[in-house]
Amino acid sequence: MNILIYLVAAAAIGWVASEIMKDRANLLINIVVGVVGAFLAGYFLSPIFKVGTINDAVNIPTMLVTLLGAIIVIAIVHLLRRRV
Repeated sequence: MNILIYLVAAAAIGWVASEIMKDRANLLINIVVGVVGAFLAGYFLSPIFKVGTINDAVNIPTMLVTLLGAIIVIAIVHLLRRRV
């Protein structure tokens, strides 16, 4: 059951991040962006902000840190697309 909650939260975060960055993506891409954003946020942003990610618990601070990680992932993808 935890994996289902994690995937739904990741999809929601990926969707919000894609809306903020004006990137139209499908549900699978949103889930991937949310999961990668959670990983990136857990590795780099959690020590800075002293907040966990959705891997730890699903609450407002962890969702915001994961959202920031997802936005960074989308920004990196946009930069890589421009160079190619």
